[in-house]
Amino acid sequence: MRRARARGRGGVFTPSDFLDVAARAAVDQALSRLVKNGKLRRLARGLYDFPKVHPKLGPLSPAPDDVAQALARETGSQVQIAGARAANALGLSTQVPAKSTYLTNGPSRRVVLGKRVVDLRHASPKHLIAPGSPAGTVVQALRHVGRVRAADVAQVAARRLTANDKRTLASTAIQAPAWMRPTLVSIANTVIGEANG
Repeated sequence: MRRARARGRGGVFTPSDFLDVAARAAVDQALSRLVKNGKLRRLARGLYDFPKVHPKLGPLSPAPDDVAQALARETGSQVQIAGARAANALGLSTQVPAKSTYLTNGPSRRVVLGKRVVDLRHASPKHLIAPGSPAGTVVQALRHVGRVRAADVAQVAARRLTANDKRTLASTAIQAPAWMRPTLVSIANTVIGEANG
């Protein structure tokens, strides 16, 4: 519980987050006891949180990103927001999808949290470019909106990405589909313009 409190309310955990403290069976028993005492909440099999509590609404749902990160830690994998979520994160879409989709190099898994769904989909390395980074989000947003809105993605990304993120984009652009590369390179090249300007 001390570790859960240290992370703060809203933290999401799996038993593997505590294996440095005790053996799996002991961790499972401790988590079960904390859930029974109302200190932690069981979200799904092997997934717990220390919920934020709203004075009127009660315990709030955890952030989808925190759930995805906890599941990735459990399997030692990487995750990257995908599709409509990536476009929304860049401000290219105002729609907040009810399903939060993530690509992962780990196993696929779906967690239902009330009306929200966190969906991890196993993806091949060619679909997981710079996972977990803002550069990876740009690639996924571009994949979602397509060629038609590539210029919009370039404009937003050129403003939002740091010089470091743009370098990551430049070094990973070769892994992207051919139609995306010119856009990714043009975003990455804005760093040169800024350095010279």
